[in-house]
Amino acid sequence: QVQLVESGGGLVQAGGSLRLSCAASRRTFSRAAMAWFRQAPGKEREFVAAISRSDSSTYYADSVKGRFTISRENAKNTVYLQMNSLKPEDTAVYYCAARWTPSDNYYTGGEEYDYWGQGTQVTVSS
Repeated sequence: QVQLVESGGGLVQAGGSLRLSCAASRRTFSRAAMAWFRQAPGKEREFVAAISRSDSSTYYADSVKGRFTISRENAKNTVYLQMNSLKPEDTAVYYCAARWTPSDNYYTGGEEYDYWGQGTQVTVSS
């Protein structure tokens, strides 16, 4: 079984920044495509950003493009989400997700991921 543990959430004012981290328990982390999703109260879960296992490809939702950056450190089994210029509409629980895959692709659908973290709350005040 794989455990994903997110951290770094919190309360920040609009225009501020946060960096989320997600640590994976499996040593073969370098073989996993990773992504971040979020879910706001009363809304469905939505895709935020994805990264291929080799860090060669990334993809972002239009709503966060230019403000958020996904990255990974395979040596530390960790994926990050740097969030800048935060807006109140970014308020949500953020989840990381993992999919072990032989291909160096990224994936944007929640159903494509096999493992999920417990989530970390991000609240942006106006």
